[in-house]
Amino acid sequence: MTQQVVHLSAVLRSPLLDRAGERLGRVEDLIVRLADGGYPPVTGLKARIGGRELFVPVDRVAELRPGSVRLAGEKLSLGRFERRVGEVLLGADVLGRKLVNVEAEPPRLVSANEIELACVDGWWRVVGVDPSPRARVRRLLPSALRRLVRDRPFLDWTDMEPFVGHVPSARLRLSHRKLANLHPAEIADLVEAASHDEGEEIIEAVGQDRELEADVFEELDEHHQLEFISERPDPQVAAVISRMAADDAADLIGEIDQDRRGHVLALLAPTQRRQVEVLLGYNPETAGGLMSPDFMSLSVDDTAGTAIERVRGSELAPEALTTVYLSGAGGALAGSVAVVALLRARPETRLGELAEHEPVSVDADADLPEVARTMTDYNLLMLPVLGEAERMVGVITVDDVLELTLPAGWRRRFGVARD
Repeated sequence: MTQQVVHLSAVLRSPLLDRAGERLGRVEDLIVRLADGGYPPVTGLKARIGGRELFVPVDRVAELRPGSVRLAGEKLSLGRFERRVGEVLLGADVLGRKLVNVEAEPPRLVSANEIELACVDGWWRVVGVDPSPRARVRRLLPSALRRLVRDRPFLDWTDMEPFVGHVPSARLRLSHRKLANLHPAEIADLVEAASHDEGEEIIEAVGQDRELEADVFEELDEHHQLEFISERPDPQVAAVISRMAADDAADLIGEIDQDRRGHVLALLAPTQRRQVEVLLGYNPETAGGLMSPDFMSLSVDDTAGTAIERVRGSELAPEALTTVYLSGAGGALAGSVAVVALLRARPETRLGELAEHEPVSVDADADLPEVARTMTDYNLLMLPVLGEAERMVGVITVDDVLELTLPAGWRRRFGVARD
């Protein structure tokens, strides 16, 4: 920026001067409206004059510089300061607190160790945040020594999302629009790196998109899942779980207190409730406990064209649609066809002619090491799970195995998500 940048800490508690330069009082804080987007404009000052807290509109400010603020005009309204809806105090509500840097790679929490102001288009605005420890040290030093600490480049404010859930006058929380551009795993990283209240604010923001909220819950670790559903009523918990994949829903319900589990299950749609109850019947350390009941199965007599239409119209997750499984006499697993093979085949070709007729599979009681070895040995992205009479009951995807085999400290990037 070519404009002069002023540190917020250099303005807070600085003298408030009248038009002639005589001291009237002290600047207590600067008021902004974050909901305006872009670079938030300063709308006024919270000042202390003669023991009273007063509101000074920004159009009465003639000069704002490090160490003092000078007013214009001869008169000053002595109206008592009161927060108005949407107003945020930069010093009390933002300085020293956490923000989300949504444009970082990966997105992360940063500390507002300093807030930077500049006059843009004739209006004082918040233009950046300095998260460096150096900025915090400078802020805590006496004003006479602050100039000895060199400035560093700061982060652009438009990349930031401040937490304002603690602000009594804040109408909005974090911007769902910015968070929605992040991957659910990145949002989960932020939730796990944040305090409980900050995490709640993130989840509340993404909750405007119910599907995204469910995706984030799927990515959270067990501890944080339980933390953020413990205070929610059963209908809200069931609403989140109803949008989760059946295997993830079963994992979460399996961790809920026994006396509450039945109430949440009863609120699910019958089809999903039956799926979850079946999955809960398996040992969670076996293939049955790892699998998802969502997969695509067709007859060996169906054609490639039919299969492609089924894939095109399916609501299954993309990772569950790399392979179409075939059922034969009695419903037993009779083969598998990669979706790539379907695209290469003529539409009228029978699936039985394209199939791998002895697909690799595991029984539902196979343990995790056997599942991992089988998928590794055969370079599989998906592994069918068989129940009684060789019937296929589910499928394990490679991400399910990786999640359980990675060391606990590697799974989340919450350490990276902090500044």
